[in-house]
Amino acid sequence: MDQIRSHYSTDVTSDQFGKIISVAGWVEDIRNLGSLAFIILRDKKGTLQVTGLKKVNASAFETLVSTPRESVVRVKGLCQKSDKARNGYEVLPEEVSILSSAETPLPLGIVDKVESELETRLDNRFIDLRKSEVQAIFTIRSAVLGAAHQTLRSLGFSEVHTPKIIGSSSEGGTDVFRVRYFEKDAYLAQSPQLYKQMLMATGMDKVYEIAWYFRAEQHNTRRHLNESTAVDVEMAFINSEEEVMQVLETLVKGMWEAASKQTEALKILGKDINVPSLPFRRVPYDEALRLLEKRDIHVEWGNDLGTEEERILGEIMKEEQCDFYFITRYPLQAKPFYTMPEGEKYSRGFDLECKGIELASGSQRIHQVDLLESRIKECGLNIDEFSSYLKGFRYGMPPHGGFGFGIERFMMELLDINNIRECILFPRDRTRVSP
Repeated sequence: MDQIRSHYSTDVTSDQFGKIISVAGWVEDIRNLGSLAFIILRDKKGTLQVTGLKKVNASAFETLVSTPRESVVRVKGLCQKSDKARNGYEVLPEEVSILSSAETPLPLGIVDKVESELETRLDNRFIDLRKSEVQAIFTIRSAVLGAAHQTLRSLGFSEVHTPKIIGSSSEGGTDVFRVRYFEKDAYLAQSPQLYKQMLMATGMDKVYEIAWYFRAEQHNTRRHLNESTAVDVEMAFINSEEEVMQVLETLVKGMWEAASKQTEALKILGKDINVPSLPFRRVPYDEALRLLEKRDIHVEWGNDLGTEEERILGEIMKEEQCDFYFITRYPLQAKPFYTMPEGEKYSRGFDLECKGIELASGSQRIHQVDLLESRIKECGLNIDEFSSYLKGFRYGMPPHGGFGFGIERFMMELLDINNIRECILFPRDRTRVSP
């Protein structure tokens, strides 16, 4: 008696040849030659060919050729070796079930040669994600996030989850989303910054979170989202920010290595990945300004580097075969209130850059409550809004530091993707809140 097997398309192996199998997926393409038809069936693992012969099974043949593309079908039939089929085998249908018929016309093509506009793709994201090259991005994203968990846990970090509805701005400023929280106002968290610092007062010396950022910035560029994700890390009992940078570069290398092992996804995207070596170069802020001055780019001391300055510095670094580099010893005035000062002018803050794009920002933090209160006031913030946060510093807070590492920007640089919206399933930007 023939064995009936259910499996993903590309799970077929030679031991299924000559047997009755059952497969299911989306109808990607149909070539109807009159008495012979080739139907390409697709699922998560790939595609296979269903070959319909009208004279052998007219009912199954007619069902298949009349089914709209992107409908979901189940096919039961004989699996046989075929040197002409794309995978070296084909399925000859005996029974065909239409599980879900797709409406026509499709709002977006899957295998059409004409590329749709990004906005059209995002408006129909559920169909866009059926494309192998789009799915490949998220296959790699899943792998690098798995590596983030693995790397950080191997270094002794514990995963935590902090609130996303908070009573005051995470980092000061006005770029926050206000929400009505029963009888009062609350905000969507800009980052887990304040909470992960508070955890350093608990004895949980090393924590991380795959965090959501909500920032009401007015940007509408290829590099900005209003809802994004990041790997957020905090660690206690440090001597300086150098220890934090060492964790960050180890994390980046681990994630890059994980991506390099996704050979099928990389092949679909036509990408090659070279794993960076450690340590990454450290470029003090003052040196960065001197390098830019040599290109006739002037940055007033104390200002953060803008997009164009970052791009040009990236070009300078690339000439020195350096894709990854830290910008260190930032001016204190360019960093948030919780950043540890280094003398009167400098801070123990840093940014991690990759080819001219900022991927991460971090620092050693202030752990002395008096200094922290002073810095909050100097930055023009209302100290009363930070009362719960400051309480964690009044009863024993060790020296600590950490960083926030943007996942979407990492994916952009990893795969040379031009628009950050390609790197998150359902992007939220200045104009988009659906689907």
